[in-house]
Amino acid sequence: MKFGKSICVLNVGGTRYAFTRDVIRDFPLRRVSRLHACATEKEVLELCDDYDRDRNEFFFDRHAQAFVFIMLYVRSGKLRLLPGVCELSFYTEMLYWGLESAHLDSCCQKRLDDRLSEIGLDGLSEEDGGGSANETQSVSDPGQRGALSGRAKWLERTRRAFEEPNSSIGAQLLASVSVIFVIVSMVMLCASTLPDWDTAKRTTVEEHRIVEAVCIGWFTAECTMRFLVARDKWDFLRRPLNIIDVIAITPYYVTMALARAGMPGAGLGVAGVILRVLRMMRVFWLMKLARHFLGLQTLGLTLRRCYREMVMLMVFVCVAMAIYSALAQLLEHGLDLGSQNQDYASIPAAAWWVIISMTTVGYGDVYPVTVGGRVLGGMCVVSGIVLLALPITFIYHSFVQCYHELRLRSARYARSISMEMLQ
Repeated sequence: MKFGKSICVLNVGGTRYAFTRDVIRDFPLRRVSRLHACATEKEVLELCDDYDRDRNEFFFDRHAQAFVFIMLYVRSGKLRLLPGVCELSFYTEMLYWGLESAHLDSCCQKRLDDRLSEIGLDGLSEEDGGGSANETQSVSDPGQRGALSGRAKWLERTRRAFEEPNSSIGAQLLASVSVIFVIVSMVMLCASTLPDWDTAKRTTVEEHRIVEAVCIGWFTAECTMRFLVARDKWDFLRRPLNIIDVIAITPYYVTMALARAGMPGAGLGVAGVILRVLRMMRVFWLMKLARHFLGLQTLGLTLRRCYREMVMLMVFVCVAMAIYSALAQLLEHGLDLGSQNQDYASIPAAAWWVIISMTTVGYGDVYPVTVGGRVLGGMCVVSGIVLLALPITFIYHSFVQCYHELRLRSARYARSISMEMLQ
């Protein structure tokens, strides 16, 4: 649209906000950024309720306080529910301005998911948010997410394709290819440890090199692409899965560089051992499957939310292990009653027996022989069962909640993909 003035005013429920044309063009809220692409006043009125050409002011008859919280998201990148307002009402405001439940912080997203499950909905349509039919199509179309400028829209679509495998059909195809390469790489890694692998490798060396190069090439391209389209590059580099990707990819290129320099990895001594250790890090590529499978996502989210309970569990185990290992070493070896048990010659050695007894594993390689040691062993097993059971209840309930949240989110993505296929 050819704006009459360089300053545009948004009037939302009586509250006025002034922005420049450049800010409107790249505004994070889809409904606002679309104003810049309007060519006529009729198109403008399809996005807002009224328009004053003289003052270049756009009127939106929406909830003013809700928009204040949405503006906080625009400025800080964090979106929370409005206190004292129904979650569904605030969600309709989000849909109206072009936001989704995924933009909410995890705590508020859980509240919204619980509310949606109570009324039997997987999500609200854009019509509930007050938009037109055309706007509904734009919300359900994953290709319209993000800012409407060409480059920003392409970056957002690409980012969602790599980071959210369930966001579109193309993302699902990309995820399927990635899973295939992960499986092939894992099969190659496992086969490389077989006794007959060296002989087979010498007879089909070119085939093995080609398969390995293709897998590494795919992982390198995927990691590079995800870095280029990431919103926050520094946050991308700090994520554990991305660090694992880099560590798993790097040894291949280091090995190739050393081979070209005439220094094969097998004869590098300590450096060769380090390279082999890093190469074995490829097994952590299995963690990439967490992006594609609900069960692994649930496990990761549960561990992240229950880290306090996990720390508490480790403290329980460590305290009990220190006490029982000291007593076991005293009863089996320290009293020197003529039948010293050499398996308990030190407290660290006794600690191994304590941990396998508390977890009821019981390998049988170490066991007490004195009466006092056997009584202590029984107490160790019983107390281990009790201590391990105490935090499990909290972790179990958290697991159920995480699975419920992720299942609702997956259902919303499935609905979006179905609408994309119908269109």
